[in-house]
Amino acid sequence: MKKFFLITSLLWLRLITLGCPACQQQQPKILRGITHGTGPQHQWDMLIVWVAVVVVLFTLFYSIKWMIRPGEQGQDHIKRFILKEE
Repeated sequence: MKKFFLITSLLWLRLITLGCPACQQQQPKILRGITHGTGPQHQWDMLIVWVAVVVVLFTLFYSIKWMIRPGEQGQDHIKRFILKEE
Protein backbone atom coordinates (compact mmCIF):
# COMPACT_ATOMS: atom_id res chain seq x y z
CA MET A 1 0.00 0.00 0.00
CA LYS A 2 2.88 2.37 0.77
CA LYS A 3 4.43 1.77 -2.65
CA PHE A 4 1.12 2.47 -4.37
CA PHE A 5 0.67 5.70 -2.42
CA LEU A 6 4.23 6.81 -3.15
CA ILE A 7 4.00 6.04 -6.88
CA THR A 8 0.60 7.71 -7.16
CA SER A 9 1.86 10.79 -5.31
CA LEU A 10 4.94 11.09 -7.51
CA LEU A 11 2.91 10.69 -10.70
CA TRP A 12 0.39 13.29 -9.50
CA LEU A 13 3.23 15.67 -8.59
CA ARG A 14 4.73 15.20 -12.06
CA LEU A 15 1.40 16.00 -13.73
CA ILE A 16 1.01 19.14 -11.63
CA THR A 17 4.46 20.42 -12.51
CA LEU A 18 4.13 19.92 -16.28
CA GLY A 19 3.59 23.15 -18.15
CA CYS A 20 0.33 23.54 -20.04
CA PRO A 21 0.44 24.27 -23.81
CA ALA A 22 -0.28 27.99 -23.32
CA CYS A 23 2.55 28.31 -20.80
CA GLN A 24 4.94 26.34 -23.01
CA GLN A 25 4.57 28.91 -25.79
CA GLN A 26 5.55 31.73 -23.40
CA GLN A 27 8.67 30.02 -22.07
CA PRO A 28 12.15 30.19 -23.60
CA LYS A 29 13.32 27.00 -25.27
CA ILE A 30 15.35 25.79 -22.27
CA LEU A 31 12.39 26.04 -19.84
CA ARG A 32 9.60 24.65 -22.04
CA GLY A 33 7.55 21.89 -20.48
CA ILE A 34 8.94 22.19 -16.97
CA THR A 35 7.32 25.33 -15.59
CA HIS A 36 4.09 27.32 -15.67
CA GLY A 37 3.53 31.01 -16.18
CA THR A 38 5.33 33.54 -18.23
CA GLY A 39 8.98 33.18 -18.95
CA PRO A 40 11.67 35.66 -18.07
CA GLN A 41 10.51 39.12 -19.11
CA HIS A 42 13.95 40.66 -19.53
CA GLN A 43 17.54 39.59 -20.15
CA TRP A 44 18.37 40.44 -16.54
CA ASP A 45 16.00 37.66 -15.44
CA MET A 46 18.01 35.05 -17.30
CA LEU A 47 21.22 36.51 -15.88
CA ILE A 48 19.83 36.11 -12.36
CA VAL A 49 18.84 32.50 -13.12
CA TRP A 50 22.29 31.65 -14.48
CA VAL A 51 24.05 33.29 -11.54
CA ALA A 52 21.87 31.21 -9.19
CA VAL A 53 22.74 28.05 -11.16
CA VAL A 54 26.46 28.82 -10.88
CA VAL A 55 26.17 29.45 -7.13
CA VAL A 56 24.27 26.18 -6.60
CA LEU A 57 26.77 24.17 -8.65
CA PHE A 58 29.71 25.81 -6.85
CA THR A 59 28.15 25.01 -3.48
CA LEU A 60 27.33 21.43 -4.50
CA PHE A 61 30.87 20.82 -5.75
CA TYR A 62 32.54 22.04 -2.57
CA SER A 63 30.09 20.34 -0.23
CA ILE A 64 30.71 16.99 -1.92
CA LYS A 65 34.46 17.61 -2.07
CA TRP A 66 34.73 18.50 1.62
CA MET A 67 32.43 15.66 2.63
CA ILE A 68 34.65 13.12 0.87
CA ARG A 69 38.01 14.63 1.89
CA PRO A 70 37.70 17.20 4.69
CA GLY A 71 41.42 18.03 4.87
CA GLU A 72 41.51 18.88 8.57
CA GLN A 73 45.03 17.66 9.40
CA GLY A 74 46.30 20.24 11.90
CA GLN A 75 46.89 19.18 15.49
CA ASP A 76 45.44 22.49 16.71
CA HIS A 77 42.17 22.08 14.78
CA ILE A 78 39.00 22.55 16.84
CA LYS A 79 37.96 18.92 16.34
CA ARG A 80 41.13 17.81 18.17
CA PHE A 81 40.18 20.01 21.12
CA ILE A 82 36.69 18.53 21.29
CA LEU A 83 37.73 14.91 20.64
CA LYS A 84 40.76 15.00 22.94
CA GLU A 85 40.86 12.00 25.23
CA GLU A 86 41.68 12.77 28.82
